[in-house]
Amino acid sequence: MPIISTTREASGTPTKSAMEQFGRDLRGQLLRPGETGYDTARTIWNAMVDKRPAMIARCAGVADVIRSVNFARNHGLLLSVRGGGHNVAGNAVCDGGLMIDLSLMRAIRVDAPRRTARAEGGCTWRDLDRETAAFGLATTGGIIPATGIGGLTLGGGLGWLMRKHGLSCDNLLSADVVLANGELVAASPTENSDLFWGLRGGGGNFGIVTSFQYRLHPVDQVLGGMLVHPLERAHDVLRHLREFTKTAPDELVCMAVLLTGPDGAKILAVVTCYCGPVEQGERVLRPLRQFGPPAADQIATIPYVQLQGLLEAGFPPGLQNYWKSSFLRDLADEAIAVAIEAFRHVPSPSSAIAFEQLGGAMSRVGENDSAFGHRSAPFNFLVVSSWPDPADNSKHIGWTRSLAEAMQPFSAGGVYVNYLGHEADEGRDRIRAAYGAAKYERLLALKKKYDPGNLFRINQNIRL
Repeated sequence: MPIISTTREASGTPTKSAMEQFGRDLRGQLLRPGETGYDTARTIWNAMVDKRPAMIARCAGVADVIRSVNFARNHGLLLSVRGGGHNVAGNAVCDGGLMIDLSLMRAIRVDAPRRTARAEGGCTWRDLDRETAAFGLATTGGIIPATGIGGLTLGGGLGWLMRKHGLSCDNLLSADVVLANGELVAASPTENSDLFWGLRGGGGNFGIVTSFQYRLHPVDQVLGGMLVHPLERAHDVLRHLREFTKTAPDELVCMAVLLTGPDGAKILAVVTCYCGPVEQGERVLRPLRQFGPPAADQIATIPYVQLQGLLEAGFPPGLQNYWKSSFLRDLADEAIAVAIEAFRHVPSPSSAIAFEQLGGAMSRVGENDSAFGHRSAPFNFLVVSSWPDPADNSKHIGWTRSLAEAMQPFSAGGVYVNYLGHEADEGRDRIRAAYGAAKYERLLALKKKYDPGNLFRINQNIRL
């Protein structure tokens, strides 16, 4: 695979001796095609993405990241950055360029008295949650513990604690960032505050974050789990859930998921997390648990880290994945009917349709306080299509696109950037829709300042 030159100021593709010297300069490891570990390093969660970088720099520390950024810039290489490798668009990997792999950089330090944690950019939420749980603390992560902290936080960070404690990016206190010129800078409310604004929702457009500092909160046991209803009751349950969530306290997050059970039956699962006193949670959840009643009630007092892994088995690595998503104005009756009817004809038992409850603390952050947008939407809609055989791609992609189009009349006009697919499929307008016109213009100004050559382009790209 030839190396691809992508920058006008490139001095030319690297020679063999330059690549060998680059490898010797790394404290980590430089992998080339055919070498042991190369295929493992380039393999990510979404099996639909099968790209072959010319080089993979497995960085052991910040100095390796700086060397790698400088090498890519000086030689005009296409550059991608891998944190957790869980993003559906597959932006962690590139064809024919340099992939910077942060997965060896997973150090974490918890400062329990100050309720903060600093974690390196290769950490997953499983890594961070396990460390903070030892102190009875947590911050908002995703819903799958294999997700990297970097991608999730930079794109916003929906999670089980968001209504009580805000998004992942709302809990970011500071970040260390390697810029396109190879400089390491700090970003916080008092240092490079414009960059700090852009990192909280603007994705990996401005640099490589090698370290994240988070605010932590007392979270140990939660009241959470799953209520299971047959598909025939889904319309009634979702209407009830809509009304129930209108008065739900911030401590509660609900997600309704249309999925196929282990026995092959189509069901509606309502997954809950109540992160307040259990006695209060029992009272709050009683109307939801009694409605129907459900065919199964699996809600219990469990450790937060256990709740974080509750849905992981439903999102296994190695499958073809294709997603569509949009924020909703409301969980309207017509939207419910469209989703249920589509799910009756879902072509894969691994595919699911989710409605994520938003609001609470995340909606009370000022709309202009971070790059993340659309904080006022009450729900997010997500189609997660997955299947094993690439030969069936057109069938499953077609079903997903058809449903997404049918749901557009109920859209609030925006989309969660972390759920976007590849730009070639989504289109430029969808990236703009993730931020809105005013924020997108502000992000363009940041891009011009911090990455005018668009070195960091394999992402949901803010393009000059």
